[in-house]
Amino acid sequence: MLEALEKMTITQQNQFKDAVNKLLASTFLSRDKRDNKESYYFLMSYKEVFDEFFKILGYDVILDMPTGSVMLVGASAQNTLKLKRDESIVLLILRLLYHEKMKDTSLNENIVCQVSDIHEKYDYLEIKKKLNKTDLINSLRLFRRYNLIEVTGDLTSSACRIVILPTILMAIKSEDITEVYNTIMKISQEEVK
Repeated sequence: MLEALEKMTITQQNQFKDAVNKLLASTFLSRDKRDNKESYYFLMSYKEVFDEFFKILGYDVILDMPTGSVMLVGASAQNTLKLKRDESIVLLILRLLYHEKMKDTSLNENIVCQVSDIHEKYDYLEIKKKLNKTDLINSLRLFRRYNLIEVTGDLTSSACRIVILPTILMAIKSEDITEVYNTIMKISQEEVK
């Protein structure tokens, strides 16, 4: 690995460092996100070097070329983000929206929804505790930081557009969307007990 790094130009070494830091900070990279694109393609070109580097740290780099997504997976649960109840539900709703809207778009198009779509889906699911605006905004900011969504506009507006990135497929790997729905119901029922 060191030999491969030494053969890189200074610019390439800086790109390597940038991509490593982005992965460590956000777990996911998406080629569809403007500030990830360069790092994504660089990682794709030097995947073996990234694999060796992260293996030393106890991580695996998962590259899904069809969706243009990269995920950093740790062997231990120590670096796993624990989501709050509302964050989990919002993430699962985003995954449901991605699945629904994917049917209506081509592979080259971004999956776009609005904040109002999340509220609508939340209400449709008839979850007893209502989702307040502050919790929703905080959840969306968290998912933006982890490169699961990209926000265009003011999050406080119900018309704010949210691009759901394909990295959400790696965050919630369920192939069966019914399983995602059942998980939402299970989480919402736990509040009643």
